[in-house]
Amino acid sequence: MSSSSRPSRRVVLAGAAAVGALSAVSVSGTAAQAAVAAPAYRWRTAVIGGTGFVTGVLFHPSVRGLAYARTDIGGAYRWDERAARWTPLTDHLGWDDWNLLGVEAIAVDPAHPDRVYLSLGAYAQSWAGNGAVLRSEDRGATWARTDLGVKLGANEDGRGAGERLLVDPRDSDTLWLGTRHDGLLKSTDRGATWAADSAFPAAPSASGQGVTFLVSVGRAVYAGWGDGDGTAGTANLYRTSDGTTWEAVPGQPVGATSAKVPIRAAYDRHTRDLYVTYGNAPGPNGQSDGSVHKLRTTTGSWTDVTPVKPGGTTADGSADTFAYGGVAVDACRAGTVVVSTNNRWADIDTLFRSTDGGRTWTSLKDAAVFDVSETPFLKWGGDKPKFGWWIQALALDPYDSRHLVYGTGATLYGTRDLKHWAPQIRGLEETSVRQLISPPVGEAHLLSGLGDIGVMYHERLTASPSRGMASNPVFGSATGLAQAAAKPSYVVRAGWGDNGNGAFSNDGGRSWAPFAAQPDIAKNAPGPIATNADGSVLLWTFVHWDGTKYPAHRSTDNGTTWSEISSIPKGATPVADPADPTLFYAYDTDTGTLYASTDSGLSFTARAGGLPSGDSQFELVAAPGRSGDLWLSVKWNGLHRSTDGGVTFTKVASCWASYTLGFGRAAEGAAYPAIYMVGSTEAITAVYRSDDEAKTWTRINDDAHQWGWTGEVITGDPRIYGRVYLATNGRGIQYGEPV
Repeated sequence: MSSSSRPSRRVVLAGAAAVGALSAVSVSGTAAQAAVAAPAYRWRTAVIGGTGFVTGVLFHPSVRGLAYARTDIGGAYRWDERAARWTPLTDHLGWDDWNLLGVEAIAVDPAHPDRVYLSLGAYAQSWAGNGAVLRSEDRGATWARTDLGVKLGANEDGRGAGERLLVDPRDSDTLWLGTRHDGLLKSTDRGATWAADSAFPAAPSASGQGVTFLVSVGRAVYAGWGDGDGTAGTANLYRTSDGTTWEAVPGQPVGATSAKVPIRAAYDRHTRDLYVTYGNAPGPNGQSDGSVHKLRTTTGSWTDVTPVKPGGTTADGSADTFAYGGVAVDACRAGTVVVSTNNRWADIDTLFRSTDGGRTWTSLKDAAVFDVSETPFLKWGGDKPKFGWWIQALALDPYDSRHLVYGTGATLYGTRDLKHWAPQIRGLEETSVRQLISPPVGEAHLLSGLGDIGVMYHERLTASPSRGMASNPVFGSATGLAQAAAKPSYVVRAGWGDNGNGAFSNDGGRSWAPFAAQPDIAKNAPGPIATNADGSVLLWTFVHWDGTKYPAHRSTDNGTTWSEISSIPKGATPVADPADPTLFYAYDTDTGTLYASTDSGLSFTARAGGLPSGDSQFELVAAPGRSGDLWLSVKWNGLHRSTDGGVTFTKVASCWASYTLGFGRAAEGAAYPAIYMVGSTEAITAVYRSDDEAKTWTRINDDAHQWGWTGEVITGDPRIYGRVYLATNGRGIQYGEPV
């Protein structure tokens, strides 16, 4: 997440009590659901490269070149060394399982190289579903699933800690699972069933971190505990040597801030030292102190090996506050260890490496040379990339001492010589997508508005956009993106940023200029923006991230001046008529009323009323090339259509739920554009296409390609029949084409 972002899909939602039941039911890994017979579609991901928080990376200790990665909202991946790319492992999780795209932890079995386990569940809040454990005997090609009776928190504070899942070093049939609010769980049948380990001494709470990591130390298991206070009176590290009884580790570090929360741990089998990183909070945000300590497990002696103590002053006088996050040991070289700082915004995060057991350290940032040409957005509109932020995932290849990788809030960097770094990210796409436009002309077939990384111009779908993030100005999360239907060279965008919140382009989105002025509210509540068909009028609505709505504003001089429009409902998304530049529409989701303007947005009046209300995610879209042809997706209230500019609406009978809808090139011989929809015609929510004006629908995705929640935006390509672009919340932009 950039510093100019405001709260996005990675915002942590404060804790309510989790469900305490611990029973589990074994179910099939892939739903066997009936689907409408569909033509074969090939689905691919539009390449951007990462873009999200990589929360964990795990090299397999017994197989050269095998690794797994996890993300906070975008599922898990397996590294293919020969292809030098990541393979997604959880795209089969569908609409009802959206919460399971957050991966809390990964575990592998050193004795059985093909086994891999995932614990899933993005949120531990009352409104989220329970977690699940996936287990595979073929490196994630297929899965068996156990639904848990507890909630996990892969997109909450502490998501970079871990790993919270472990195969017992004494018995491959035994697994341990650390939870946030329900203590330590144990399975004795390879993850098929789970029960609470009543012998674990720490008491869970409804709002704590619980077990932060589990690590093998020889035949023993150590567990980090995130709910201590850092004093001698409370333990934050426990161990078991027999899998039955637990004890607090004696002599553990004390520090009300510096050693409060254990984040990660790594064991050097050569020296029998256990390294533990600490923070005063679980991270990735909110940390200001921390440390690194080493336990000689053979003697029980502890040593403070912190590379640099937080709290100093940078050259510009800023407070150098931070914690420590990732830790990895070299399986080939005794005493070689790497740790990461985290939340170090003043002096920028780094990795420290030691070859003498932590007596001396070298900052790898100081000599680092970066090549981000494959993913130019990592320059963030500047001349060069940062070393990173939110560095809690850190891994050393057990077969190559110079192959080191670390995750950030936007990518995964790798090196093979400890000096030259490049994104090791091919195949891993984690973008949360907000807006999509497929222009009718021009080099790019796709423009996108994204969470955390602004707007992009995709001149190719198979390579990261060469221009990177749209600049002048750079945004964090985009809130609006619109193109003039009759003048496609004119595009406008809005979003969160520190140097302006709106911009326009006269070359189809290749280059941008900021609005000369903007309403005062724009900085704190930038919302959706629209331009009329010929680009002569802008309408900008304003919605704060907390949901507060403000009056819309209008500009007729390309953003030089703005005037408030009181007749459009506050917060309503404006929709331009694609054929008539004098017409705008807006749907008031609070009252279920369609408003229209016939004077280029100067005033709005109510038309159809009594429509579904109460949900800000209801969507209104206008069919291309036609005036007054409106489609209203109102979730499980169905799909409604108006052909008279919103005076009347008729419910479409061919589907019972519609979440988002868009248009593409018409089928050969068809007079109406192809319609693409995420919705339901039978029992499941899926991706559909209609070639007959919504009379019938054909499902075009399959059970292996579902990507969790996909209700934000969908659009077809106006130049290529059958091609569709689909927004996901953590798996980037998926695009499909008939085979």
